Amino acid sequence: MNLSLIDPFVLAQDYPDTLTETLKSGHATCLRFNHTGEYLASGRVDGTVVIFDIETNGVARKLQGHTRQIQSISWSRDGRYLLTSSQDWKCILWDLQDGSRIRTVRFEAPVYIAELHPFNHLLFVASLFEDQPVLVDVSGDKPKKRILPSAPLRPQSTNGEEVDPAAAAKQAAQDAKHSTCVTVFTSFGNHIIGGTSKGWINIIETETCKTIHSMRLCNGVVILLRLASNGRDLLVNSSDRVIRTVIMPDLSQLGIGLEPSSIKLHVEHKFQDVVNRLSWNHVTFSSTGEFVTATTFMNPDIYVWERSHGSLVKILEGPREELGVVEWHPLRPMVVACGLESGCIYTWSTVSPQKWSALAPDFGEVEENVEYIEREDEFDVHPAEQVHQRRLDLEDEEPDAVTLDPVKIDLDAETGNIFGVPVLMDISDSESEEEIIAVGPGTMRRRTPGGGNTGDKDSQAGANGTSRGAARNRRR
Repeated sequence: MNLSLIDPFVLAQDYPDTLTETLKSGHATCLRFNHTGEYLASGRVDGTVVIFDIETNGVARKLQGHTRQIQSISWSRDGRYLLTSSQDWKCILWDLQDGSRIRTVRFEAPVYIAELHPFNHLLFVASLFEDQPVLVDVSGDKPKKRILPSAPLRPQSTNGEEVDPAAAAKQAAQDAKHSTCVTVFTSFGNHIIGGTSKGWINIIETETCKTIHSMRLCNGVVILLRLASNGRDLLVNSSDRVIRTVIMPDLSQLGIGLEPSSIKLHVEHKFQDVVNRLSWNHVTFSSTGEFVTATTFMNPDIYVWERSHGSLVKILEGPREELGVVEWHPLRPMVVACGLESGCIYTWSTVSPQKWSALAPDFGEVEENVEYIEREDEFDVHPAEQVHQRRLDLEDEEPDAVTLDPVKIDLDAETGNIFGVPVLMDISDSESEEEIIAVGPGTMRRRTPGGGNTGDKDSQAGANGTSRGAARNRRR
C-alpha cells in the first residue's frame, strides 16, 4: 500500500489492533523475525524451517535438515545466517545464500533454546534439558564446546567469620540442583544472561565462562529471557505467572567504571492477571521496547501492556485457539503468533482507510456527487496506430522480478549492508500441511499411515529449494 494514502495519525499508532492476515505452511511451532523485519522464519513440527517474505506473504525458502520439532530460531545480525535447534538434539547453522548447512552440532541432551552471538555467527550458546548450558564455537572443523555454570554466585564472607562446613556443603548440594533453562547474549555479546530452574539470573562472561553476578528473581522456573532493542531492558517470563521487566546496568563499562560487585538488577514492573491467575506461554518486547506482549495458557487472547505506567492497553482478539510463540515486528506495529492446534501464523496490525486526497495537491474528496465540467481535450480520441505503438513499446520492456534492490539500515556504525534472501522460482508447496494433522493440544500424527520421515536425502533436496513431491505435482 502506498504510504501517502495512509492517514498519518494511524501511522503514529504504536501497537496493532486488528487481525489482518493468516499464513499457513505446515504446522508452525516457533517464529522469529530477522533484524530488519523483511523475513519471518517459522519452525515446523516436522523439522522444516520456512522463511516468509513479509511484503508478499510468500515463501522465500524452505530448509530441511531436522527430523523433529523446531525449538528455537536465531538470526545473524546481517540476516544471512540462521541457527535452528530441534528436539532431535541437534543445532544447525544455515547459510541462506544457497540454503546449505554450514555446521551441524549434536548434543547429549535435548536443546531448550539456542542463540547466535550478535556479531559472530560462528559462536552460539545453547541451553540443554537437565544439563549444563554450553558455549559452542563452530569456526573450526570440529565444534568446540565450553560448559557454562548454572550454580549462582554466592557472596563471599568479608568480615573474617568462619564458614560452617555443614552449611556450606548443604548450600553446595542445593546449588548443584540448578539447571539453566534459557540463555541469551547481551547486546555486545561480551556476557551471557542465564535463567535457572530455581528462579536465579546469572551473568556470565563470554570469554572466561565464569559467573560474575547472580540474583534471585522469583521462586519459579525462568522460562524465557528477552532483551529490548536498547540492550538495557530485560524481559523475564517465569512459572510463577508473573512477567517482569528488569533494568540492567551497562555491562560494557565493566573494568572501566563498573565493578562486578556493584552490579544491580532493578525490577521495573510486574505484569500479571491477578483475577484469573493466567499463565503466560510466550512474551516479547515491542520494536521500541515501550510495550510488552504475551500469549496466555489455555486462552486465545494476546495481552499488551505499556511500560511507562505498567497498565494493560489492549487485548488482541483473534482465532478461537490457544496461541504459542508471539513476536513483534522490529520496525512496525505488527504482531505475529502461531496457533498451537492448527499451526497457522496469525498477524495483527493496524488497518487504516486510504487517504485518496494525498494523490495530488488538487485532488479533492467529496461526500456526494457534484457536477463535473470536463476539459476540452480530456476525452480526445488518439489514432489507433499511436495507441498500438504505445502498447508494443510497453511489451518490449521485460520486468525484472528476481533481482533484489540492496537494503541499507543503520543497525550500528559497523553494519550497513543487510543480506537479502535470493529469490527462488521453484519453491515447493506446503506438503506437510496435508500430511501432519492435530489430534489434540500438542499432539500430532500423520494423515497417511506409513508415510515415513523425510530423511537426509529429502533434507538436502529441501535445502536446495526443491522436493520430489513438488516435481511430481509439476509433471501432473
